[in-house]
Amino acid sequence: MTTRREGRELALQALYSKDLVLHDATAALKRIIESFSEGDEPMLEVNSKAYAFASELVNGVMAHLPEIDARIAEKSKHWSMARMARVDLNILRLAVFELLYRPDIPKNVTMNEAIEVAKKFGAEDSASFVNGILDEIASGVTDKE
Repeated sequence: MTTRREGRELALQALYSKDLVLHDATAALKRIIESFSEGDEPMLEVNSKAYAFASELVNGVMAHLPEIDARIAEKSKHWSMARMARVDLNILRLAVFELLYRPDIPKNVTMNEAIEVAKKFGAEDSASFVNGILDEIASGVTDKE
């Protein structure tokens, strides 16, 4: 797994946790990292670069949440955000943040990563759902260089 994929997955878990427990997403990310290293031996080694990327994503999504959610709501025809699975919604939030605010990440990379994360963490139809909405949003975003 790439460092950025690991970071995206950690960020997704933090945003999902925030939605369920209604606490700060940054604190949720720290708790997730701490849970990987409880006891004498770490359960999972978390790459410091992956953690840093996850932190950038979480902080960026939270800083721009109203605009990100407005974009998702605008393009999700026939689906209110309240009806969306929390995993799918948070994958969309991460991807929309990347599309709008991370010019260093090509659109196709953002799209592909979101779909792969949806396959791993979402339901059977999550990948196609995420792809459909992201296609709509990405079509309105200028290509990155």
